[in-house]
Amino acid sequence: MAITALLITASKLAGVLVTLTVTANAVSFVRYRRKHLLPFESPIDESSDELAVFNVNNEEEDGFFFGLATAPAHVEDKLDDAWLLFAEENICDKSGIKHEAETADAVMGSAAPDGGAQQGSLSRNQINKLRRKKSRKIAMEAMIRGFTMYHDEEEQEEVDAPPVEECHHNVAAWHNVPHPEERLRFWSDPDTELKLAKDTGVSVFRMGVDWTRIMPNEPLNGLNESVNFAALERYKWIVNRVRSYGMKVMLTLFHHSLPPWAGDYGGWKLEKTVDYFFDFTRLVVDSMKDMVDYWVTFNEPHVFCMLTYCAGAWPGGHPDLLEIATSALPTGVFNLAMHWISVAHSKAYNYIHEQSNLSKAIVGVAHHVSFMRPYGLFDVPAVAFSNSLTLFPFLDTICEKMDFIGVNYYGQEVVCGTGLKLVETDEYSESGRGVYPDGLYRMLIQFHERYKHLNIPFIITENGVSDETDLIRRPYLLEHLLAIHAAMIMGVPVLGYLFWTISDNWEWADGYGPKFGLVAVDRANDLARNPRPSYHLFTKVVTTGKITREDRTHAWNELQAAAKEKKRRQFYRAVNKHGLMYAGGLDEPISRPYTERDWRFGHYEMEGLQDPLSRLSRYFLHPFVVQKKRKSKSKKDDAELVLQPLI
Repeated sequence: MAITALLITASKLAGVLVTLTVTANAVSFVRYRRKHLLPFESPIDESSDELAVFNVNNEEEDGFFFGLATAPAHVEDKLDDAWLLFAEENICDKSGIKHEAETADAVMGSAAPDGGAQQGSLSRNQINKLRRKKSRKIAMEAMIRGFTMYHDEEEQEEVDAPPVEECHHNVAAWHNVPHPEERLRFWSDPDTELKLAKDTGVSVFRMGVDWTRIMPNEPLNGLNESVNFAALERYKWIVNRVRSYGMKVMLTLFHHSLPPWAGDYGGWKLEKTVDYFFDFTRLVVDSMKDMVDYWVTFNEPHVFCMLTYCAGAWPGGHPDLLEIATSALPTGVFNLAMHWISVAHSKAYNYIHEQSNLSKAIVGVAHHVSFMRPYGLFDVPAVAFSNSLTLFPFLDTICEKMDFIGVNYYGQEVVCGTGLKLVETDEYSESGRGVYPDGLYRMLIQFHERYKHLNIPFIITENGVSDETDLIRRPYLLEHLLAIHAAMIMGVPVLGYLFWTISDNWEWADGYGPKFGLVAVDRANDLARNPRPSYHLFTKVVTTGKITREDRTHAWNELQAAAKEKKRRQFYRAVNKHGLMYAGGLDEPISRPYTERDWRFGHYEMEGLQDPLSRLSRYFLHPFVVQKKRKSKSKKDDAELVLQPLI
């Protein structure tokens, strides 16, 4: 009887705990949904022939500019930076041991967003092997997205399988393309890219100065022995070339590329890196202070710190197990590195303003944001924790040292457990980023509400999609511009928009797989450039400053026609049987169909939570829920429009 009573008491206690847990998560989701997921009324008049008109007259105070963005590690040839060393490194040579076909085994408990893959590419054979495995420990995928990777434990079999003799690479889709080290030859031939940029009509060109090229060695004995002054003069010449094409210059000082010598001693984990970076900043500012219109001190610093110091998936990190395990703690390596970057930004900001003409110096950062939402009821805490690390802390720290807030936005992430869910009904880029223009509008509204007291504008410093077929990119471009225009109507001051990017290039750990360019690059044919249809659409938008209903419908109908015909396109992420994406990029893509979901701005309908408990609840409550019909003007408009070619 005593045992029976004990079991009954234990069962009651377990029931209470389960009830409290479910209730707490349900309350958290209701609060999260009220703040982030409720439908909104789009301020865009979709019955108008002109859906958005941007004031592209730069002479006026309320003018809006269009630009194109790139970075040294993506495009510059003759650059012996950390990324080239990282890509050329043969992992198998490190110990003489052949690696199993699995992604890297860094396991973390913190979060951070965006787009390059983790260390460790996967081949088709490796994908097939991964599909035969079970017992997957899911950590936080790709750091840049907030979640690490899968660490797979092999299924025990009676017959031992022979070891896999195949090595993976630090950078996917790099070793299997012609002359990968040449990138886009922007160092030796900047005019090819600059002419393509100018011909679109953009007024701003974003580029960077590579720290390694200017300071190839640690300045232990002073700058004279460690600075490449010839390289500094070459950068000055390139900046002048940008201006000669009639474009203003937005210059990035740190864009995910730490000098190898700094990585060897610990990089941004140590205070002396602040001093070295300040030396580098002074050299660049003193050389180009009268030639640069916008300064970006750091690009996506939390992404760099997560992938480099917390995951060890990018060059220059080398975290040990203790650093990985404690990385998200207040005293962990992530906050330590972010602290020194914040100090470095403040020092650079002050120096630029001291040396430049005070009325002209415009200094900010490019901050990555992605819209994250939970897949199931118990995923809300993971989303909240990730956002708490990545959305506001850095900007809060430097808020008094910004003249604009740069926003890099690519799409949404659906969090499931400690991984990222591939939602079959959603559209995705080739690199696994969910397409969600509404998210840019939501983020701009949210950030404006937090920082409007600063009275500074926003600049969309990066926005783009990897899509070799170019069918997704055209509506992607228009819908995100509509999201920006809607935010401006709601009072958000947005100064400009820079598209990522001009030509297909090296995309961090994803290599040359995902194609982000408005222009295709034939690497087997001397890097020949072939402008895609999106290049001409972008040119039309830039030169007219308008988004028309006709262009929007034409771009959308072409994509939907491909979806209805069940056409497929390439995808550089492997997915397990549970629909969770592996972190590593692929050397060779798999295929994925286009989706028929309406993801246009103001049209995306957010589905409910998809965990079993939430689905069961909806099943029983469905008869009692009154469904509200959404107004739709688009179908009639789509049917009535006579589509004309863009050019």
